[in-house]
Amino acid sequence: MGYLKVSKKKFGQTAILYSLTNDSGITMNVTDLGARIVDLIVPVNGKERNIVLGFDTEQEYHTKDMYFGATIGRVAGRIRNGSFSIDDENYQLPVSPENGHTLHGGEASFEAKIWDAKIEQSSDQVSVIFSYVSPDKENGFPGELNARVSYSLTNKNEWIIDYQAETDKATLYNPTNHVYFNLTGDVTQSIDAHELVVEADRFAVVNEDTTVTGELRSVSETPFDFRQSKTMKQVFETNYEQNSLVNGLDHPFILNHTGFVKPQAIITAPDKELSIEMYTDRPAVVIFTAQFEEGPEIRGKKLVHQGGITLETQVSPGAVEFDGFGDIVLYPETTYQSRTMYKIN
Repeated sequence: MGYLKVSKKKFGQTAILYSLTNDSGITMNVTDLGARIVDLIVPVNGKERNIVLGFDTEQEYHTKDMYFGATIGRVAGRIRNGSFSIDDENYQLPVSPENGHTLHGGEASFEAKIWDAKIEQSSDQVSVIFSYVSPDKENGFPGELNARVSYSLTNKNEWIIDYQAETDKATLYNPTNHVYFNLTGDVTQSIDAHELVVEADRFAVVNEDTTVTGELRSVSETPFDFRQSKTMKQVFETNYEQNSLVNGLDHPFILNHTGFVKPQAIITAPDKELSIEMYTDRPAVVIFTAQFEEGPEIRGKKLVHQGGITLETQVSPGAVEFDGFGDIVLYPETTYQSRTMYKIN
């Protein structure tokens, strides 16, 4: 048995920071504020590298960006006009005044809540299980939802995210995690030299406001073709209209396969010393390349434009509108379950 360790400390006025360390010396820090990952610190050639974007205090999340590393829910992505129907019953959610849509479950959603937390430990992994009860009509969503998200760090250098939920009334549920990776560990370096593989033949085309149009387009002969490893420059140094529209990537990729036998996506650091493999049972991954107009300061350094990349596993946005995009309705008689795993190599 190794020396898998877990400890906790205050992270601000209300939040707690949990620190998990495995036998390889990888440390993952997570917090009950938004059931989020804060740090993923990996030893590389004797030096520590923090490969995710995060802040040092609870307060910084509130003032800088609430989505960094957070659990997103009830529904990841945009719901056009905040409206949907389930079994012929119509629902209207609060919408953003900027664009008239509902983003990531609406304002002050999962990412802003303090989740209950408990620690579980075995010989080969240590876990923090976060739970939150979202009341009926919270942000306009029907049904009381019991949500659980567990983060496990294993001795195989895996970060496993397990989602579970039950509802007492038919509702929408499509959670994700909003982690940003930068495998250089230096937020002043763009991710343009990172290499990416995505096992996806199709991506969802987006409008100017990044809602999906309903078109699923082949990646062939476009900068979205990452079926062979390519650098991220491919999407930054192009005038292809879908990339120009969002200044990078902010798109769902429809995965060719799901499961845990082989990865659906791989990010490799520019120095080739480190890579992250993504495995999921979700049918899509939304990839966003952190093209902020003004990046926040992170751990004392200013985040550069396109200084991070997300791999947000989920059912593709547009599922409530378009056939062929998947189904995100959760009924009382079923338990929602999904898993995503990031393996550090």
